[in-house]
Amino acid sequence: GIDDDCINHDDLLSPAVGPAGSPTLPALSGAKSPTSLRPMAQKNMDRWLGDGGMAIIPVVGAAFTAYGVDGEDLGWAEGTWTPTAMACNPHGTAQAGVHAILLDASMNFAINAALVGRDRTKATLELKCETMRPAILGESYVLRGEVVRMTKQVAFGEATVKSLDGTLISRTTGTFLLHREPPAPAV
Repeated sequence: GIDDDCINHDDLLSPAVGPAGSPTLPALSGAKSPTSLRPMAQKNMDRWLGDGGMAIIPVVGAAFTAYGVDGEDLGWAEGTWTPTAMACNPHGTAQAGVHAILLDASMNFAINAALVGRDRTKATLELKCETMRPAILGESYVLRGEVVRMTKQVAFGEATVKSLDGTLISRTTGTFLLHREPPAPAV
């Protein structure tokens, strides 16, 4: 097929990373990309593990725990969520807006994990969030954000909140504007 995703495929194939840079999957030493013989040096996003750079994430009971890039240059991010009283209404159910914050942050983290160098997300252009089941105060959930498609200016993502048994609680899709760092001038 035609490669139209505007991603530098020379920067491909890296192990997933967990806390403190420890691999969460076996390293892909010797693995080769379809268009390059150089293994990727994955962007180090360890400083964003935990709160993802947003103070509200731990306040509502969530934390990012792992991230990586799959074999198609598409990023992913995972985390945990145990809703706190701050995340919930008086009846102990997490507000839909809290779902949206966490799902948006999960997609942003996944997209940023897939970008190289100083490229980054710039803004959320569109977000559709569906809450299908309640997230309950004190119960544990799993967050996962993934990149669906990446172009030169825009990235498309999806994210889910699932119970520990895999039941879908909420999901979202989003479109994100990207900031691409201009290449350094030739000397």
